Amino acid sequence: MLERTGVATSENLKEVTPGKERLSKGPVAIIECFQNIPCNPCYTSCKRGAIKELIDINDRPMVNFDVCNGCGVCISNCPGLAIFVVDESYSEKEALIKMPYEFLPLPKEGSYVTGLNREGKPVCRARVEKVLNTKVHDRTPVVSLVVPKELSMTVRFFSLDDYYSDNTIICRCEEVTLGEIREYIRQGYQTLEEIKRISRCGMGPCQGRTCGQLIMQELASATGKRVSEIKTFESRPPTVPVKLGQFVGGEDNE
Repeated sequence: MLERTGVATSENLKEVTPGKERLSKGPVAIIECFQNIPCNPCYTSCKRGAIKELIDINDRPMVNFDVCNGCGVCISNCPGLAIFVVDESYSEKEALIKMPYEFLPLPKEGSYVTGLNREGKPVCRARVEKVLNTKVHDRTPVVSLVVPKELSMTVRFFSLDDYYSDNTIICRCEEVTLGEIREYIRQGYQTLEEIKRISRCGMGPCQGRTCGQLIMQELASATGKRVSEIKTFESRPPTVPVKLGQFVGGEDNE
């Protein structure tokens, strides 16, 4: 529950999320404010009147999605860091998320960061599109991130530590890095089996138990598919490490 974990439930999010049709039309503000508290800076800062009038200052803010144009002024004015702008029209496979960020140093435009979900868990590699530093006006800076479109309603924080760095070892058995996998994908290898044959990922002692899922996530991000739509490669016996002596009869095989 929200009160115990601080993380919004799917029921909470349904109350504040626009429909798929509105999301596809362009940027729109989403206010993830789920408790009645005396606060109204979002309402007073919206010049379009897209945030409905608060009859009581303790009322939760509600957005008229048809009026909102996703300008993002309300983001930097929200003291609770509860407002995000989502633009699923950014590109065919990617979405743009504007979010508040109060830490220093601020990320650099064009750099890559690790997108985190509401629980703070890494879910994707995100590109920093723009940084609006409003600190000089005593407002919260706003960072725009480009993420896979299917994660537009999942990513709500980020870490400057690039968990998904090109130097990250994906296949420990064959010592293949994430950068090598991305290069293979850029060269046109679009299936897990193709990448296995060109890189040897999945041919080591663990038979792809670790690298398989990681490569599937990267393929899904590059192709716009869901991970569940990526066909896994075939594992061939033995499925556990064995000594060569067991094949030639040099050791007892229980």
